[in-house]
Amino acid sequence: MLPLDRLRVHNASARLWRWVVDEIVRAPLEPILHPSTVRLQWLGLFTFGGHFLFAWMWGRLLPQPHEVFSVRVGLAFMGLLLLLNRVNRDLSAKTSVWVFGLIFWMQLPLYFGWMYLMNEGNKVWLASLCSMVLIYYHITDWRLATLGTVTGFGLAAILFQLTRTDQAWLGLDLDNLAVLAFAWVMSIMLGMSGANLRRARLINTLSTMGVMAHELRTPLASVNLMGDVLRGLAQADVPEIKRKKLEELSTRLQNMVRSMNRQIDTQISNAQLLRLPRPTTRIMGFELVQDVVSQYPYRSTGERECVTLELKEDFCFLGSRAQFSQVLVNLIKNALHSLASSSEALQTGALHITVDVSQGRGCLTVADKGTGIPLAKQQRVFEPFFSLQSTVGNGLGLTFCKNVVEAADGHLSLRSEPPHGATFTVTLPIHHHTSAEPSPDTA
Repeated sequence: MLPLDRLRVHNASARLWRWVVDEIVRAPLEPILHPSTVRLQWLGLFTFGGHFLFAWMWGRLLPQPHEVFSVRVGLAFMGLLLLLNRVNRDLSAKTSVWVFGLIFWMQLPLYFGWMYLMNEGNKVWLASLCSMVLIYYHITDWRLATLGTVTGFGLAAILFQLTRTDQAWLGLDLDNLAVLAFAWVMSIMLGMSGANLRRARLINTLSTMGVMAHELRTPLASVNLMGDVLRGLAQADVPEIKRKKLEELSTRLQNMVRSMNRQIDTQISNAQLLRLPRPTTRIMGFELVQDVVSQYPYRSTGERECVTLELKEDFCFLGSRAQFSQVLVNLIKNALHSLASSSEALQTGALHITVDVSQGRGCLTVADKGTGIPLAKQQRVFEPFFSLQSTVGNGLGLTFCKNVVEAADGHLSLRSEPPHGATFTVTLPIHHHTSAEPSPDTA
């Protein structure tokens, strides 16, 4: 029985470790849960008005032992930062994430913890602190909320030691601590289950789409064979006019198959959207762009001629060549669709791709002169299943791009001012290879 028990313990520990790695370490962070500009604006207004409301309630209507109006005013005006366009426009930007996180870290665990201690843990602030914990885990990732709660309570305890006037109460009432511990544990469990549920739904949906996409390869192979047959017929002794038509039809069929296979590759990659491996292949930026632009299945000569490339400074980065090729394909496809929706005719430079180095990071910029993206929808374009194209598209293209770039420790950003086009910028860490490493071509 002893070896069997050891085997069970080993299997259980392996499953536990795998769960910790998948659900805590590798699972993508969601600094702002359910991100939207309107939601952030409402949070800012509620923060601003709520502090004045509760200052009056706890100061006049139901007076509490300790209430500092000046601190309330400062925290209230912090809420107005969430109304700024720079903060609530692109909720995936680092500025928005840091401002959002700092505001609610100071508002919730730090301030509420300090006030709970200063009011000697009375029933009003005990209930307020429990509510704060639940709210905190509802607006941000449970891992960030746990870290914020620990650090916020710790700093609140230090402030309490520095600012308290009564040395008798230490905030260690066992009944209060039991209630707070229960609220905290339940908040962690709800946060974890909510994150797991969101990921499970997305993974199941994407996996189904990946299987369906893979099954399409068989009929596409038959279509590709038909193109080969037509090309073979064109080589036979047939009139010149018929030969050209057969070759044109064969080329169109094979281009269509190539385009569909690209889409299938995208969907299969989307099926692994949340489990992308860390990249290890060295890629030269301009070489990648040239390769994708030359092989892109343009619908017309005008589309091909409107694309221009500019090399300011080349760079090397680590990534999956197939995935980053698909990232560029998605960005080019979206840009060409935007140009097709524009009333102006295609001109050279209407789609401009730049390779450059800025602030020590490599930059790939795809800029078009199309219709642009409405301001209200710019922060949602990277969400799964959100599409600006009502008749085509599945809303996964830009989500895939964002996940691939972030898996390589990069950042994908959008800048658009309708109707003056849109600019997508991919910034990536530069890989400075040593002389002992093989060249990208050799690799």
